[in-house]
Amino acid sequence: MAETILITGGAGFIGRYVARACLERGHRVRVLDSLIEQVHGDKTQADGLDPEVEVIVGDVRDETAVLRALKGATKVVHLAAEVGVGQSMYAVDRYVSVNDYGTAVLFQQLIDNPVKRVVVASSMSIYGEGLYRDADGQVMEDVVRMPRSADNAPWDPVDSQGRPLLPVPTPEWKRPALASVYALSKYVQERLTHTLAPAYGMEGVALRLWNVYGPGQALSNPYTGVLAIFSSRLHNGQPPMIFEDGQQRRDFVHVEDVAQAFLLALEHEKAPGGVYNVGSGQDRTVSEVAELIGKAMNRPMDPEITGKARIGDIRHCIADISKIQEELGYVPRRDFSEGLSELAEWVARQEAKDRVQEARKELEARGLVA
Repeated sequence: MAETILITGGAGFIGRYVARACLERGHRVRVLDSLIEQVHGDKTQADGLDPEVEVIVGDVRDETAVLRALKGATKVVHLAAEVGVGQSMYAVDRYVSVNDYGTAVLFQQLIDNPVKRVVVASSMSIYGEGLYRDADGQVMEDVVRMPRSADNAPWDPVDSQGRPLLPVPTPEWKRPALASVYALSKYVQERLTHTLAPAYGMEGVALRLWNVYGPGQALSNPYTGVLAIFSSRLHNGQPPMIFEDGQQRRDFVHVEDVAQAFLLALEHEKAPGGVYNVGSGQDRTVSEVAELIGKAMNRPMDPEITGKARIGDIRHCIADISKIQEELGYVPRRDFSEGLSELAEWVARQEAKDRVQEARKELEARGLVA
């Protein structure tokens, strides 16, 4: 049955793919987006959306714009958010305002204008450090990485005896460890959804997204996904810049697989009340990924390893996607190598300002890199 789906932040990278997937399923789609400069540049109109999508330019914190966007909607995908761990640590008021107050305004309007289901985009960042095992095989859920005491100290977390811990896939039951303002704000979005939706007869679902990549990311935004940042650097003849030693492990998931997860969260009867990890199920080091995107773009360059850490960053977090696979039938389909080739082809046709050094200086000036 066709639904009218409102996507907040729907003119952004993920939102455009979710909109397309919803249209292909026969749904009507409306987008509410403020088209912020950091993501959209100087564009005053939404770019890359199907002409069938109804676009409302407005801020999720503006109750009038939200009320207008909700008119006739039957389900909501809530993507509108400021994104970026590093920037969140100094643009605190902006991140809390957009992410948490914006979600509060949305639900304030939903109280009198309820929909069937609200699916919120959460983040793997809420876990802090992922799940680990120690040398004795014991699972460790509350690992906190201490600042390095010397240049030769290990980057990886260790146990009380100084033995390295092994990162293992992180399931949804792991307790949150909120290491950044961004993580804190995403967790608030998640909890507001699960608290208020059922209180007013609606269904709530939260998707914890890992590192999303694919054509269409904002290449000039230095706080976006790491693959877009690497691509932008390479496109401008600069080596990828990597914090720490480059051996951090992450899961990179193609945006089309993420759009599939949102469709399942919108439609599946088992989704309501759920929290689901969304990743590819495969993890790689950041250095490995930097080298692979360099080859895909035919610009192989040795990454610049800074040997410094950003406050708020975590070391390892690997996605356990068994829950969304078993309960909702999610299957990540996009091969990483093919996805990188596709991304490289798209980047070659773009213009991108390299703002990575700008962002690094901003963080260093505030003592957020050490």
